[in-house]
Amino acid sequence: MKVRFTPSARVQFLSALEYIRQDNPPAAKRFRKKAEELLHRLEKFPESGRSIPEFPDLPQREIIIRPYRFFYRVAGKTVWIVAVWHGAQLPEEPDR
Repeated sequence: MKVRFTPSARVQFLSALEYIRQDNPPAAKRFRKKAEELLHRLEKFPESGRSIPEFPDLPQREIIIRPYRFFYRVAGKTVWIVAVWHGAQLPEEPDR
């Protein structure tokens, strides 16, 4: 199983890192390291994330790496990170 970002999710992740880095570069490094660890875990345990509380009937799941939520879906042997949103944002229903 491989973890991959969609192009839009990659931009969201990199934007989050840059936003954190502007105020606190060490915090940005810690956030990136934590994200890499938890996303790597999805390679072995792709169902370890929780259902999205706002949309429990959708197949997408999420993991939380505070203060961000990483939304993902499993397709074949790939875990696709489809969005990275700040926890204060209200998610829109993802594409099925």
